[in-house]
Amino acid sequence: MIKTVNLEAGYGKLQVLFDVNFEAFPGEITAVLGPNGSGKSTLLKAIFGIARVYNGRIYIGDRDVTKLPTHERARLGVAYVSQLRNVFSTLTVLENLRMAAYQMSSVEFEERLREVSDIVPLREILNRRAGELSGGWRQLVAIAMALVRRATIFMLDEPTAQLAPKMANQVLDVVLKLREAGYTVVLVEQNAKKALEVSDKAYLLVSGRVHWVGPADKLLEEKELGRLYLGFIK
Repeated sequence: MIKTVNLEAGYGKLQVLFDVNFEAFPGEITAVLGPNGSGKSTLLKAIFGIARVYNGRIYIGDRDVTKLPTHERARLGVAYVSQLRNVFSTLTVLENLRMAAYQMSSVEFEERLREVSDIVPLREILNRRAGELSGGWRQLVAIAMALVRRATIFMLDEPTAQLAPKMANQVLDVVLKLREAGYTVVLVEQNAKKALEVSDKAYLLVSGRVHWVGPADKLLEEKELGRLYLGFIK
């Protein structure tokens, strides 16, 4: 699981998050929503060790990781999948996956590849260069790379942004499979309504603070919040 306690974070002297208490659990999709500039991506980056933490604590399971470098958090099973620059564009899909599995033997990698293929359907594009793929397929390759290295916590930062509806649905289908497999999923998503439809729990951030937290389907029913902050109710 992931937990933050009274988290305050940002970049340099620019504080973005204020007193954020957050939890995400295995086998659940936790949506982080809010208007532009509300701190959604900063929350993920703080958990992963990219944004600067001014105050508060971050936990992975029972371990305090607040001062751990990013690579140590990755070793604990945390994966941050950004919207852009998330694959090696000059390498094939298979080579990208092998890069993620650089510490595995060939036999172990082949076994892991079969397991990953049950969640992410990449078999038909393994020999294609990643840079030639659409944005949606690159997102799926990035998720598969995290799966190959046995990540257990997936923080997905706007994985369907600027994707055609069909491809966006395919990405979200993979997100649902991650939940079914028991992984912890944190989803920052531009399409708030779609995110709430697939999520178990939701946090609404406004100006860097938690404005609302609860079951995702309950936030769908909050018409005033939807109108003011999420844009899915006219």
